Amino acid sequence: MDAGKMDDFSVFDFSFENFPARQVYTKGTGPAVILMHELPGMIPECVDLARRIAEAGFTVYLPLLFGQPNRPLSIPGMLGFTAQLCISQEFYCFAKHRSSPITIWLRALCRKAKADCGGAGVGVIGMCLTGGFALALMADESVIAPVASQPSLPFGVTPGQKAALGVSPEALATAQTRAARGVPLLALRFSEDKISPPEKFQTLRTAFGDTPSMIESSQELCWKRGQALETIEINSAPGNPRNLPRSSHAVLSLGYDPDPTHPTNRVFQRVIQFLKEQTATESL
Repeated sequence: MDAGKMDDFSVFDFSFENFPARQVYTKGTGPAVILMHELPGMIPECVDLARRIAEAGFTVYLPLLFGQPNRPLSIPGMLGFTAQLCISQEFYCFAKHRSSPITIWLRALCRKAKADCGGAGVGVIGMCLTGGFALALMADESVIAPVASQPSLPFGVTPGQKAALGVSPEALATAQTRAARGVPLLALRFSEDKISPPEKFQTLRTAFGDTPSMIESSQELCWKRGQALETIEINSAPGNPRNLPRSSHAVLSLGYDPDPTHPTNRVFQRVIQFLKEQTATESL
């Protein structure tokens, strides 16, 4: 499909309170899943991810947060988006303990998606820039299947910034309460990712207070599951069996490999299983 063409999707404008209307692309049938694109924008790899999720039996809501839809990755474009977002009033790129205001709009979209599709609740997937938004969205009762893939905010190099989750204490406390009641968080990253550093996963483990069981520890991935938090880290260290570069970052989009035996494909299949398990439960 040509860049910019998404003829297999429906599209509508969605506004809430004082936030400007944004386009939201939808596809599929079944429980709703809000897929939040990452910093390069709504690149074709993200659009293809939306198609894979729809094919798995979900109604995907793909909001256009900035940029143009289905445009290939562009380094100049990404640098431009970064500069814009760093001064944006809707995205807090450096705040350690504040939720980005855009999450208010996204929570409203979650409620609309649940009303549209019915069922017990909706799934949400955040990636990179939006990865940590899954925590803020967990504060909304409509969200019952949150996935945080390579969460990166707040940006920065200090120990505090690396460890912070970019979510307000109030939203985190609500997420912790809901996780304890049956709305766990699934978090993903590559092991050597510097954009989504390991300190953030350590903060998640501390915040959710689990004693996880080891599902798998192999040369390809480390998979742990607790009652409130499940983490999967794909091995991208030097000498890893798949020769993944240390710079690997986007687990579900740019880094995805359709080979059924590839760890990124296995992680994607776990995401689909997680979404199905959670959206089949009662809202908590």
